Amino acid sequence: MIPAAVTNETYENRYTLPPIEEVNDTAEEILAKQERVRKLCRERKAIILAHHYQRPEVQEVADYVADSLRLSQSAAATDANTIVFCGVHFMAETAAILCPTKTVLLPDLRAGCSLAAAITTEELRAWKARFPDAVVVAYINTSAEVKAESDYCCTSANAAKVVRAIPAERPILFLPDKFLAQVVARQAQRSNIIAYPGFCHVHRAIRPEDVDEVLNAHPDVELLLHPECGCVSSCMAKALDGSLPFNRTFFLSTEGMLRHIGASPAQEFAVGTEMGILHRLKKEFPERSFYPVNPSAVCAFMKTITLDKVIRSLETLSPQVTVPAETARKARRAIERMLELA
Repeated sequence: MIPAAVTNETYENRYTLPPIEEVNDTAEEILAKQERVRKLCRERKAIILAHHYQRPEVQEVADYVADSLRLSQSAAATDANTIVFCGVHFMAETAAILCPTKTVLLPDLRAGCSLAAAITTEELRAWKARFPDAVVVAYINTSAEVKAESDYCCTSANAAKVVRAIPAERPILFLPDKFLAQVVARQAQRSNIIAYPGFCHVHRAIRPEDVDEVLNAHPDVELLLHPECGCVSSCMAKALDGSLPFNRTFFLSTEGMLRHIGASPAQEFAVGTEMGILHRLKKEFPERSFYPVNPSAVCAFMKTITLDKVIRSLETLSPQVTVPAETARKARRAIERMLELA
């Protein structure tokens, strides 16, 4: 259903994974630091937004814990003076674009994204020149500069809806995640999506053999896979031919996983995404059982942020994330289209 990607390049040389800092705080120390964070937030009139992949103790102190789409909506709606983004750099950039009069803090600037590193503005411009009639749909996991060169943004939660809103005769350049593009092409029934060959290094490592292993160990589970996973093409094919249980295999954003579990009668779920989501799943659904498809799926970028760094960020109001005005103006158009289709 999906035309060949622009290239088969790999991107490991474009990013450096930070070491994952080991935190050995006692329960009492964690509680004390969380109370310090809350006190500083009151003083600074600040709000904390945290992604599902953050450390559990950071999620627990956040005002909102959600996926990229809902965090963008929360940033756009807040009346706080300061936004502390416990996520990665492109998320803080998006908040800065949506809230140009607010202070946006990212507690550790090493919190990058291997997927966002997959495409530069120069590469996107060259790609657009090859397909001048195409509509550019940029996944939110991209830099502000790439968003500024795009027609629409999307998240994994609303990518198919964004694509369906584009006239059927228009070809679509979908960037930068090739695995998400495969899922969206099938969900939206579009044969004219041209995928950029980027990937998230964490999700790409969730392979078909991981799915086979968890299903062999737990044959009655519902299988929930993030559409960035490296196994999506294989799993879609197996679900269609009956090798996987079609009515128990779902491709969902992290927020979509939460909604699905809340509505499902199932008691056991195999979860294919970054391990941080398990904290919220176990908290909200303590009576259910969750099995990671790949227990090694941990994002070092997400784990750079600790309570100590959140405290330091609030105390110093740094590091701040800003976006040049012209870049922000152009990128905001694509982001607002995404939010309109949320």
